[in-house]
Amino acid sequence: MPASAWALAAAEAVRAASLNLCTDELLLSLGRPEQIVSVSHLGRNAQETALWRLGQRVPANDGSLESVAARRPTLLLSMGGSGRARASLAAKLGIRLIDLSYPTSPAEVVRQAETVAAALGRPEAARPYRAALARLVATRQSLRPGAFLSGGGQSLSPGGLGAQWLALAGVRQIALPGGRLTLEGLATDPPKLLIRSDYRESQASRGTAWLKHPLVARLAPRTVRTDGRAWTCGGLPMLAEVARLRQVMPR
Repeated sequence: MPASAWALAAAEAVRAASLNLCTDELLLSLGRPEQIVSVSHLGRNAQETALWRLGQRVPANDGSLESVAARRPTLLLSMGGSGRARASLAAKLGIRLIDLSYPTSPAEVVRQAETVAAALGRPEAARPYRAALARLVATRQSLRPGAFLSGGGQSLSPGGLGAQWLALAGVRQIALPGGRLTLEGLATDPPKLLIRSDYRESQASRGTAWLKHPLVARLAPRTVRTDGRAWTCGGLPMLAEVARLRQVMPR
């Protein structure tokens, strides 16, 4: 059997499940449909991820290994610390567990994609994302000061993952006390550019009510809307969102 046929057979034998929204997005972006046996319930939710249509093709789990064990996965993806009990149970069941740390840079996002793609037997699946990031870096634009804004005035840490993605879009996240924009700050020293998240904006809450304040509305001419779902994990969907933001930024 040719080496390529062996590789294909090995990939087809992988049965992968994800227990976390961030690894849901990795698995849905990189895996073949027949390899994916389950994603978390968040990976099927249109309010949480732009990949929800792909997620709805497969069964949901509640974030526990026990909820996917009956589907006989050979590969289990999680992020942020699985704990000894989960690792021990996965080992007893003969399941390979990949527990990723939360990425701290766009480059690490792509490296994690390469790790997952390799585990799926599909290293080629990560190459377009590596190329997309390289294009964004190579065409980096001069930075203009601005601020990310989500419900309740939440913003970004200037050195964090979100701010690094924002920089690739051409915006330097300004430093804000407590990582928040305040109505007082908007009144006295409004940012030159506002990147406003639309995350769950249709859901009535105190946070979304804050975004409807007249001071926020007054900044509409210098406001760019962004798909807040991509910023939750800051993962692969951010590559397309950053490219889109570059196209719609006010000059």
